[in-house]
Amino acid sequence: MSGTVRRTLPGLLLCALAARAEPVEIRVVEQYGIAFLPLMVMRDRSLVEAHSQRIGASVRVSWTRLGAINAINDALLAGQVDFAAGGIPSLVMLWSKTRGAVRAVGALGDMPNDLVVRRSEIHSVRDFGPQDKIAVTAVKISNQAIALQMAAAKEFGEASFDKLDPLTVGMAHPDATIALLSGSAALTAHFSSPPFMERELRNPGLHAILSTYDVLGGPATLNAVWTRTQFRERNPRAQQAFVEALEEAIELINKDKPAAAGIYKRLAQASESAAEIEAILSDPRMRFTTTPHGVLRTATFMHRTGRIKERPASWKDLFFENMQGRDGS
Repeated sequence: MSGTVRRTLPGLLLCALAARAEPVEIRVVEQYGIAFLPLMVMRDRSLVEAHSQRIGASVRVSWTRLGAINAINDALLAGQVDFAAGGIPSLVMLWSKTRGAVRAVGALGDMPNDLVVRRSEIHSVRDFGPQDKIAVTAVKISNQAIALQMAAAKEFGEASFDKLDPLTVGMAHPDATIALLSGSAALTAHFSSPPFMERELRNPGLHAILSTYDVLGGPATLNAVWTRTQFRERNPRAQQAFVEALEEAIELINKDKPAAAGIYKRLAQASESAAEIEAILSDPRMRFTTTPHGVLRTATFMHRTGRIKERPASWKDLFFENMQGRDGS
């Protein structure tokens, strides 16, 4: 073997090892609201970094907050984001679109969303008219949009599941809350999430007519965290650290609600007091857990209405192996 080849081989080996090495930085995108508190705890306590060190991996995490799930998912598919958090319908769509190349590492918890309206004469979805506008985080694909379709299917018949879609407008929760509380004629209702729905319902001129739990038949997962199977295959230790950090964050929320409320208030710069946030976290309808509930019900509805071509046979199809032993649904 020539000296040139001998000198070149170590360099090639180092390049190959570097190409296979786990990334120094994990890019995570979260959204707005208490539903994403587990991620906020992970960020505040540097839990991913701590678990990475424990298993011998060196990882830094960058965090971004966006309110547009379509942009988040586009970034994930383009390889610009490693972990994305959002509603179950978005996960189902990505799973279907990529033929299983995107799956969730865990749920974030069971949490209701309330449809809050400002017109006193509206008592059900049947009372909305063509002049009304309903804010959802993303038209046709968000938790709120799909829940509204489920409510329409129940009220008007399955064939009319999209009857209320023309009334929906895409708005991030903070913006929709401001618009609804201002009394703007541009917005009649907001399918709202904690803590925004509690903020709205403190106003005597607003009332709730529907909950996501009503249309989903009981407590159900609101959001989850997902990534590409390619990321997991290339970075198994990074994903392991992320999952372990997520479990620890949820354990902290469930064991120490005052501390969790303080983290949310500080990072979200919430107008609510720490005591008000703690009260929201103590709502018996709310449960932080990585175990998914009711996701197959959503996927089945989306398949029935033509949003996805193939229905997952089980909720387990939508999640990575770390979740397979759970008592989910």
